[in-house]
Amino acid sequence: MIKRFQTTIQPILHFLEAGLMGLFFVQAMRMLVGDLYSHIQSASLFDSYTLREIEFDTSVSGVILPSTVSNEIILLGVMLALPVLLLLLGRVRFMFIVAVGLGAFGRAAMTIPDTGISSTMGAILAVGGGLIYILLLVSQRATKFPYFFILGFAADQMIRAFGSTSDPTWTSQFANPQLALSVTVVVLALINTFRKPQIERSQLSDGTRIDLNKGKLTIWGAIGLGGLLFLEFSLLALPNTIMGRSGTELYTVFVPLVLAATLLPLIPTVRSQARQLIAPFAPNTRGWIWLIFMALLLVFGTRLTQITIAISGGAAVTPIGGILLGICQFAASMIWWWFVRPKTENEHNFGGLWLVLSMLIFALFVGVDIFTYDYAFVQQLAAPLDRLNNVIPPLLRGLRGMGLALILFAAFLSTLPMIQSTRRIPWSGAKPIISLIVLVIVAVATAGSYRLSLPPQVLPVVNVDRIRVGTWNIHGGYSEFFAYSLEDVAVTIYESGADVVLLQEVEAGRLTSYGVDQSLWLARRISAIAISQGDNRGMDKRFFAANEGLQGLAVLSRVPIAFDDGELLNSIESETGRFIGQQTALQRVQIIPDNGPVTIYNTSLGVLLQSSEQSVQENNQEQQLSQILDIIARHVEDDYGQQLGRALLGGTFNNVPSSPLIQRMYDTPFIDPFAGTNLTLSATLRRANLPPARYDYLWLWSQTLQPSGTNVMNDRPAHAASDHRLAVVEIIIRQ
Repeated sequence: MIKRFQTTIQPILHFLEAGLMGLFFVQAMRMLVGDLYSHIQSASLFDSYTLREIEFDTSVSGVILPSTVSNEIILLGVMLALPVLLLLLGRVRFMFIVAVGLGAFGRAAMTIPDTGISSTMGAILAVGGGLIYILLLVSQRATKFPYFFILGFAADQMIRAFGSTSDPTWTSQFANPQLALSVTVVVLALINTFRKPQIERSQLSDGTRIDLNKGKLTIWGAIGLGGLLFLEFSLLALPNTIMGRSGTELYTVFVPLVLAATLLPLIPTVRSQARQLIAPFAPNTRGWIWLIFMALLLVFGTRLTQITIAISGGAAVTPIGGILLGICQFAASMIWWWFVRPKTENEHNFGGLWLVLSMLIFALFVGVDIFTYDYAFVQQLAAPLDRLNNVIPPLLRGLRGMGLALILFAAFLSTLPMIQSTRRIPWSGAKPIISLIVLVIVAVATAGSYRLSLPPQVLPVVNVDRIRVGTWNIHGGYSEFFAYSLEDVAVTIYESGADVVLLQEVEAGRLTSYGVDQSLWLARRISAIAISQGDNRGMDKRFFAANEGLQGLAVLSRVPIAFDDGELLNSIESETGRFIGQQTALQRVQIIPDNGPVTIYNTSLGVLLQSSEQSVQENNQEQQLSQILDIIARHVEDDYGQQLGRALLGGTFNNVPSSPLIQRMYDTPFIDPFAGTNLTLSATLRRANLPPARYDYLWLWSQTLQPSGTNVMNDRPAHAASDHRLAVVEIIIRQ
């Protein structure tokens, strides 16, 4: 009976324990990156406003004191140092209980509000427990190391499929289920720790017999781990980030595709086939071949958005880019077996130091990734760091357009263990029955993820005389002081009664926005709110990427969408290099409210920052507006002959009505429904350091559309979801 338990039940319990701890680690890392980003931004605003003696309400949601951020960073430093202590304690079996207990408590604190610590602190503790657990896996259960990450990422994908790309288990509504999971993993750790450990023997080429569960994390494995963690968190492990980078919209297709790509390496037959595939190649070329394969998939996956294939009776659009990135996720998931190698009796183990190196590499990647999006907001350094103004700001601004290069470098680091390992291929097979069982589990999970990802069933708005159209800059899902406010955005849009909403500063899966596809989540959340109120008129969405595939513009619509596309706008930089324009775009979406289309143009012009480069920034806006008007004029000639049909132009123009930029719009056939209204009531930009101003506009083509009412949603605390406000116009579409 004991032998049967050890050979059958005990491995399953080990897999369950590793999978749950892997899930906690992945969830905590995602929350931690987003929280630290928002908290640092909020504390910086707090310092800036305080130094300039700007009055603001410190009780407003999102205001974080610099001392709070300091405490969080100190605790994170302590957690990162814990693996080093295991250089002394790693052979003590009960440390598994300590690691699991710390991770389980931290994960519970992320969800349960009554633990006495913040969710951010809980995420830090969960990451610390996960790091200790990883190191213990390496030293005592090395064969379970890949399962920690693969099962963790796979479970995270399924949860996010249920949450429409967000993680609903972070909310207090899931407090009881999370508590149950935390208790379960602690019980599993107790059972697994006090049972006699399994020994998996293997013989090296020189005849030495070793225990495969005694592993070693080398420096190359640590470097590869840091690179692959970034590759997974920033791109490959989420279907919506793959969609954003490859320019596709088929969420329900890519959820099961990415999950299958993540889980397939768990099938022993798949690993044995991969072993047979690379074994004939020279040992010193295998890693390079795998790297080239992944690099090609990444390049073509992010550059080939879709291909139209002719079929009988018509044509079909194939999202080739997304498929290639899905294959790349499979290739990446196969690499987890290469980071840890068996350890001989006389070898020293410095895995604790190397694991800290992994986390530092990951953190460096995350920091660089942030500035591939936020390069345009880099300011000159103040004293005493002003001596670095000729180095640091130009370097950070130069990261514009470097997202793919960063991903390729992460892929290179992730394959270094394969490149350096020339004596062994860690992919091994097992009995066919095991492969069959795992295959069935993967198939069931994949089918389940598809079911979880389906959108709510809603009805479109058609055959109406008028519609409400709104425009809103949602500030990446953050309020002025960087409180994550996507739920408030959804509630505000629903309460506005808008049928169509133009959104700016939308993100589709950035690390700093918790990996959420904001336009998809908003469309589904608003639909769910409507259904709960007995209204089946839900929303569809279209996203157009302006920056690195994951940041751009979106249109939400209850009215059926017939067509959408977009064009990038020009952005310039100053001769001094102190200003580089933010990459913006013009999105075009056609809706069908009745028998004819209404064309919607959605845009966001470059920002005006307080600097000596004011004239350059204004010229940038002027050039972008000229390009927008030229594009619309081209559409007039191409699509409508010499008369533009029903159309409107909206978005964030980042300038006030009295500016030459906006005055130029008054010279076009577009009309401003808010013209002549009270400037205070029509203000859409509200920040503590600025008087209320109007930066967001909806322009109607005067010959075909007429306004019948306007409104700017008020700034009650429940609606202060962004530093901008939602402006809504009711439009008569039938005369």
